[in-house]
Amino acid sequence: MGKKRLEDAIQKIDHPIEVTYRSFELDPTSGRDIKESMYEMLSKKYGMSIAQAKANTQNMVQMAKEVGIDFQFDTLQLTNTFDAHRLTMFAKTQGLMKEMTDRILYAYFTESKHIGDHETLTELAVEVGLDRDAVAGMLANGDLTDEVRMDENAARKYGVTGVPFFLINQKYALTGAQPTEVFVEALEKIIAEDEVTGLNSEDGDACSDDGCEVPKK
Repeated sequence: MGKKRLEDAIQKIDHPIEVTYRSFELDPTSGRDIKESMYEMLSKKYGMSIAQAKANTQNMVQMAKEVGIDFQFDTLQLTNTFDAHRLTMFAKTQGLMKEMTDRILYAYFTESKHIGDHETLTELAVEVGLDRDAVAGMLANGDLTDEVRMDENAARKYGVTGVPFFLINQKYALTGAQPTEVFVEALEKIIAEDEVTGLNSEDGDACSDDGCEVPKK
């Protein structure tokens, strides 16, 4: 939801904004093939009943619908996401990181696909235009592991403990799925602060790649 609201905010701002996705695992110790449902996991983690776990997710489901996202928690397949992060790193080298990220998120939250499974990840990668053999080889060989770990180490240095987390200009941070208006306000404020106001007149001496202008006497 935070990602979607940020994207909606960017559409409202008349200024170029570059978005870079970074890797972060909520639970690096989780297994690849998990039999527990989302509700069973929440019940065990927070000491609540299955009914309470379901009720507590309904508000999130409704908020997601308001921004066009269809969460299917009843059938969502929990898994370790490390290989999915490696795949997005590979997609980045091909200029398709955003497309790959979008496809994985939709596959996980809406289609209930097993995004820890290599065959599933390979199929998703092919859908966004990546080479099947290259992706399969990358997943099998453990490539781009260091790149994912570097992102995760950087997140720890910034004190990131959850998602979504937005770092703007390596200086300003926003946490949580903030309303679109909050993103718009924050981005506009940061853009305004970064603007440089010229204080000199146009008559001053200036240098360019072609050399320096010699003042006439």
